[in-house]
Amino acid sequence: MREHRKKPELLIPASSLEVLKTAVAFGADAVYIGGEAFGLRAKAKNFSPEDMRKGIAFAHEHGVRVHVTANILAHDRDLEGIRAYFEELREMKPDALIIADPGVFMLAKEICPEIERHISTQANNTNYMTWKFWQQQGAKRVVSARELSLEELKEIRAQIPEDMEIETFVHGAMCISYSGRCLLSNYFTGRDANQGACTHPCRWKYAVMEESRPGEYLPVYENERGTFIFNSKDLCMIEHIPELLEAGIDSFKIEGRMKTALYVATVARTYRKAIDDCLESEELYRSHMDWYREQIAACTYREFTTGFFYGRPDESGQIYDSNTYQKGYTYLGIVNAVEPDGFVCTEQRNKFSVGEIIEIMKPDGRNPEAVVEEIRNEEGELMESAPHPQQKLRVKLSVPAEKYDILRRKE
Repeated sequence: MREHRKKPELLIPASSLEVLKTAVAFGADAVYIGGEAFGLRAKAKNFSPEDMRKGIAFAHEHGVRVHVTANILAHDRDLEGIRAYFEELREMKPDALIIADPGVFMLAKEICPEIERHISTQANNTNYMTWKFWQQQGAKRVVSARELSLEELKEIRAQIPEDMEIETFVHGAMCISYSGRCLLSNYFTGRDANQGACTHPCRWKYAVMEESRPGEYLPVYENERGTFIFNSKDLCMIEHIPELLEAGIDSFKIEGRMKTALYVATVARTYRKAIDDCLESEELYRSHMDWYREQIAACTYREFTTGFFYGRPDESGQIYDSNTYQKGYTYLGIVNAVEPDGFVCTEQRNKFSVGEIIEIMKPDGRNPEAVVEEIRNEEGELMESAPHPQQKLRVKLSVPAEKYDILRRKE
């Protein structure tokens, strides 16, 4: 049996070229991205072919792998476009394709066999024979169903060949449906979740109507805000890294291809440090637990759960809750460059003003506070504040910043 405490891959989502660079800077071993079609995040910004080429080149320059999602459940009308897409990807040379549909898998095997094929969680992968089946078809890795416990993952690891990999979600949004297969969106809005167009009706507010009293809506109260009976808490396994390592998981996957650079930086940095600390010594990992919790709590999140890792959640571990988000920090921008005179170049994401105290979030774990001393627009004109999203700015801070640092404000 393999050594379970080997270093796992930390796999981070990216919605854009900027977020990909952030993920790389903040500790990702690999990133996963989507093109403009054939992935399950159609509403994400996603990558144009040009940005995908740039992103793959940037990641490879820094020793980071790139996995591209092509995990829709395809209809006949999709196949011609998928074939052309894979021919394009063959030239771009990503490291892996994430696929759910057997037909799409066969096209990838035919058109770009040199690119690894990974089986998406959408394929409902719940037993070791499934891993063996996909390996026989030529897959390198299978993403486990989110319904699996750690004990089941250990059993799969024990039963499959050494070179067959397990990728598992360890952090991010959960779905109420079995391995993400949901018909609610299609039923209510005509937008197919399995074609990448989910409208997330599980987050909506519902009431009950009794048959003999049509038109009378009866709320089911869970708290003062009403009920969100389908709405899951977010998965978070930051306090359980040793158990994940012991299970023999090859890739720790973070959910969130529609998240901001601040979210990606925070989660990537925290899990990077937790994994590295734990591999050095479990005592070191335990000693930093308060820091991990504090950093993860700084993200925008719902409430947290360990999902199904420890078996089916009982009543005390109920995973459904209000869809109200908690919020710790506001994302102001990313440092795109630092000029010789010390001015920071950034593209503003939320309003900030001269005189404010903000934080500079660094990949090494530090978060120094800095005063905003001066703001200038692209023309060099002084500004008191930056009220317009995506405005390009030159900012003077009281503390030095470096390229790829994140600027944020504590709320």
